[in-house]
Amino acid sequence: MTTQRVQVYAALEGGAGLEELREALPVGTPVRAVSLAEAARSGNELQHGADLIIVGCSEAHEQALQVISAANTHRAERPIVVLYQGTPNGFLERAFDAGADDLVALPQSAGQLGFALEKALARRRGAVGSPSGGMITVLGPKGGTGKTVTSSNLAVGLALEGKTSVLVDLDLQFGDVGLALGLTPTKTIYDLARSGGTLDGEKIDGFLADHPSGAKALLAPLRPDQAAAVGTTFLREVFEILRSRYDFVVVDTPPAFSPEVITAVDSSSHLCMVGMLDALSLKDTKIGLETLAEMGYDPRAITLVLNRADSSVGITQEDVRHLLGRAPDVLVGSDRAIPRALTSGQPIVVAEPKSKAARSYGTLVERYLSVPALPAAASPDNGRRRLLLRKAS
Repeated sequence: MTTQRVQVYAALEGGAGLEELREALPVGTPVRAVSLAEAARSGNELQHGADLIIVGCSEAHEQALQVISAANTHRAERPIVVLYQGTPNGFLERAFDAGADDLVALPQSAGQLGFALEKALARRRGAVGSPSGGMITVLGPKGGTGKTVTSSNLAVGLALEGKTSVLVDLDLQFGDVGLALGLTPTKTIYDLARSGGTLDGEKIDGFLADHPSGAKALLAPLRPDQAAAVGTTFLREVFEILRSRYDFVVVDTPPAFSPEVITAVDSSSHLCMVGMLDALSLKDTKIGLETLAEMGYDPRAITLVLNRADSSVGITQEDVRHLLGRAPDVLVGSDRAIPRALTSGQPIVVAEPKSKAARSYGTLVERYLSVPALPAAASPDNGRRRLLLRKAS
């Protein structure tokens, strides 16, 4: 943790998390540790002067919620981080409702916990620094719309334009980025998560696969059961480090607002929503856009890509505009070159660069080369996180 010196108030059930907390904080950081029961009895009396509130619990959820609510009422601008052990059993959403900024499952490494604390402080102070690189999370509420094809062609297209790019496969159970890029997954994000120790740029680079275009890729686990090893705190740190080292980070996602996808969206400078010209996909795309709007995401940070845009299915472009409330930004027509490229394990911008589809993806690349990096959300807030948690559960 590299944040400036702060005073910490820690209300912990049975000392839960105290050792990890002391390791995560800079040496000499003042920490006032009390029992969770004492903090619940005292209300906000013992919190005076603290810059950061830590609440640690495993079973005493009601006392923890009482402390969180009191701390948030007393000083709403002060960050509150919850450390919990065991099964949350619905506690997560209630904690966010009470005013928590973040929840960290124990055990965690000192580096991961320190990162979570630093980000909580930065969010509340409005001092989150903009990493140098852009991060584009590619979304699609419905499966089979072409997210992986879009992500792989975008990352490789950016590399062909001389930009450093890395593609992260966040479909942790059934990711196909390796197949789309013709890469052999010798090391994956699972291996990185299990490697232990502190994360840094050189370490992460050692787990990236190299594509001939110059793009790099952090590939999905080899087996679905390995997905559980990749946590949201770990992902936040990975995204932060990658954005500091690459011009562009592109994230391919599964068709769901899972906690991992939520983390990627929160870390992004831009979102790319991918839909397809059929009634079911358009319905899900509309829901996805409405969900992002309800959560406060800036529509200027969302690019809408419509695949199979020239299909004869009785739906006109005017119908699409009316249904979605906006026109697509990039239209990708049906093209036999796409399945040929997938079969060969090459993005179409490499395999058949003069094809219609390749030119469409080139338009998408040019869009991200020319637009400024806006924060994906107007401002992170607990209401947005609560909504996401409900949809992820």
